[in-house]
Amino acid sequence: MTKMADPSSSVEIVEGCRLPVLRKNQEHEDEWPLAEILSVKEVSSRKLYYVHYIDFNKRLDEWVTGDRLDMKKLQFPKKEAKTPTKNGLSGSRPSSPEREVRKSLDLNVQSATAPSRGKTLPTPKRKVEAVPLATQVSPATPVPSLPGSAEASQASVFPAARETNSNFKTREDHEQLSLLTTNGTARRLIPSQPGRKRKANCGGADEMIKVLQYNNPQSASVFLPPPEDSQDSSDGIPTAPRMTGSLVSDRSHDDIVTRMKNIECIELGRHRLKPWYFSPYPQELTTLPILYLCEFCLKYLKSLKCLQRHLTKCNLRHPPGNEIYRKGTISFFEIDGRKNKTYSQNLCLLAKCFLDHKTLYYDTDPFLFYVMTEYDSKGFHIVGYFSKEKESTEDYNVACILTLPPYQRRGYGKLLIEFSYELSKVEGKTGTPEKPLSDLGLLSYRSYWSQTILEILMDLKPDNGERPQITINEISEITSVKKEDVISTLQYLNLINYYKGQYILTLSEDIVDGHERAMQKRHLRIDPKCLHFTPKDWSKRGKW
Repeated sequence: MTKMADPSSSVEIVEGCRLPVLRKNQEHEDEWPLAEILSVKEVSSRKLYYVHYIDFNKRLDEWVTGDRLDMKKLQFPKKEAKTPTKNGLSGSRPSSPEREVRKSLDLNVQSATAPSRGKTLPTPKRKVEAVPLATQVSPATPVPSLPGSAEASQASVFPAARETNSNFKTREDHEQLSLLTTNGTARRLIPSQPGRKRKANCGGADEMIKVLQYNNPQSASVFLPPPEDSQDSSDGIPTAPRMTGSLVSDRSHDDIVTRMKNIECIELGRHRLKPWYFSPYPQELTTLPILYLCEFCLKYLKSLKCLQRHLTKCNLRHPPGNEIYRKGTISFFEIDGRKNKTYSQNLCLLAKCFLDHKTLYYDTDPFLFYVMTEYDSKGFHIVGYFSKEKESTEDYNVACILTLPPYQRRGYGKLLIEFSYELSKVEGKTGTPEKPLSDLGLLSYRSYWSQTILEILMDLKPDNGERPQITINEISEITSVKKEDVISTLQYLNLINYYKGQYILTLSEDIVDGHERAMQKRHLRIDPKCLHFTPKDWSKRGKW
């Protein structure tokens, strides 16, 4: 039962309480969103409350004074939501809908995968294909049969696909959770999302795409391969938690300490940055009003005087490592996490201030860091970076990617993404970013994938009066974008249609006009001629 506080009475607000808090929205208007109290402290005999706005990104969390709290609607935490104290800090964390859903999913997976004692699981009558969320087909909907070989006739694909088409065109229904399995191994349960149009699972990535002539609307016929076990759906939601690779994406580290920003302000060169999230800088630095960083070696210092003294000794005017790209004022430096361990660790600490979705590890040896800089008379100033594993068994070409806040919304994010794919082209591989992506990362990647794929489709020309042809694999090879990302992008753009026995891509005038406007604004591009990069064979451990 929700308890309402009487403002006239002295009510003690504790961690875990929820109540409306006054804040300014983007239009600078007052609003009262519901917030959770994460911590309480007293400064100069004045109480301050650290609040997290429910259903808002954690980067908006802040310390507020008592006059911004609506005490009339105070909700006290439930007793069962409290967790044991850790390191002397209160660990009260009321349950959230997100955690409740995660718990129910885990319970359902355990109950579905663990047979009762003395019983055996029945053998499934038919194989269920694991498909991304955007292409999930209900159990009652026929799944198109896939050709057994490249020579399989198209007729074996289209009848089943035609049946599916009548179901996924405009049908919207609410499904219960269904267990998806691949080769008999249990996978995480995926709740279907209401109000989402279904897209059919299609076959044959190597089959030729017959592209319809470019009239209005412009169309390109495409055969879609069955998606492989992808970590990311078209909505950027991981189908299962990933427990391997560079950075673990589970939330086991999400305790009361890491939920709170611990750095007030960072001075980096000519910029002062307000961190968005927690970063594990040394405890003694978290009480400082400003944390000073050398913009060339990224060493952290406690005062301006210490920084000035450091600058007289620091000889760096660019990131350590090899400069592998330069055009105009933009340069990229390749940094080995083993050879330049201190710089790499300092870079990770800075990046963690603006990345919440990954766990930071201090072991930088297995990583390469590609730092983008802007050059002026004083040196090479860091703009952003991305990291990648030296050896990735899952074709990841990016582990973490970040554009620093002063340089955001200026095209540098897409430039970093484009550069990562240029490296993949030189390596002769297709690549994909490590999942899960942050909200801003997902937006940047979707935009890059959309522009890159549309650029290829719009450049297709009719061949001898016939419709031009292309395959999903050919798009993937040209762009080095993994085919699962190509398919999810086509589905996200809603380009796929079923027409006269085959799947086509319909490029409407709105899509073409929007793409052309976006490309006119995109002034920063990577010039492959300016890239001087030789990939190394990291499988030989001696080169580490």
